[in-house]
Amino acid sequence: MNTPIIDTHQHLVYSDKWPYSWTDGIPALAGKSFRHEDYLRATEGTGIVGTVFMETSPDDPHSSEETRHVYDMASAPESVIRGVIASCKPEEKTGFAAYLDSIRHPKLVGLRRILHVVPDELSASGHFAANLNLLPEYNLTFDMCFLARQLPAALSLARRCENVQFILDHCGVPDVGGRALDPWRDHIRQLAALPNVACKISGVIAYCDPSQATAEAVRPFVEHCLEQFEWNRVVWGSDWPVCNMTSGVADWVAISRELVRHADPTDRKKLFHDNAIRIYGLA
Repeated sequence: MNTPIIDTHQHLVYSDKWPYSWTDGIPALAGKSFRHEDYLRATEGTGIVGTVFMETSPDDPHSSEETRHVYDMASAPESVIRGVIASCKPEEKTGFAAYLDSIRHPKLVGLRRILHVVPDELSASGHFAANLNLLPEYNLTFDMCFLARQLPAALSLARRCENVQFILDHCGVPDVGGRALDPWRDHIRQLAALPNVACKISGVIAYCDPSQATAEAVRPFVEHCLEQFEWNRVVWGSDWPVCNMTSGVADWVAISRELVRHADPTDRKKLFHDNAIRIYGLA
């Protein structure tokens, strides 16, 4: 019997409600909606039993509207959403604590600020770290979304916030299509040495050459992350619908299961299910 999965990186896109300019130029996503019911259809039979919704970055000023909309959905009996990760802007010098208070909710488990579309120095500011250092008081995690070339900045941020639980999204966004293992491997090794950083096995299928979105293409990247972070500090995510750029979510589930087929069943359960509950504090 396949291990049940908690998908820690489920996006939802409601293009009829809000604009998502980041999808412009991505044919698989641009102008389209990807709703909760679409996700349920796409993942039928995959073994996914619950999700953590990941903020999907609608254009300003709509992020809080998205968060509240997902809270409402997550409260419905038919919803698979067990936790919510909301958008935030820790670079703002004032008002961060008030923002955290304004979005409090039993389903809120973490925050994210996408950092690969902003100047590299944004996360280096003192108030950025000071704001993130408030998160333990709220029992919230922080998902780090950096490009591979920015991983030294991720390392610096995690060192300045040693009490914050960080989750590195998408294996640190390596160039899978270009097979660029170095210096990515060393940066992952350094991040894994920090006890407050976990790694999300997600996203890599979207970085493949579309004609080679296979287990073998992503294997060296996934296996390096598993080796460095080990089984207690890894979680799995679909990155749906972004994964549709090269492969469907059911294909990514199958590839992921193949990659860890020979692992101990207890370790597989940690990756696909148990670590998500513990790291994100899911009910």
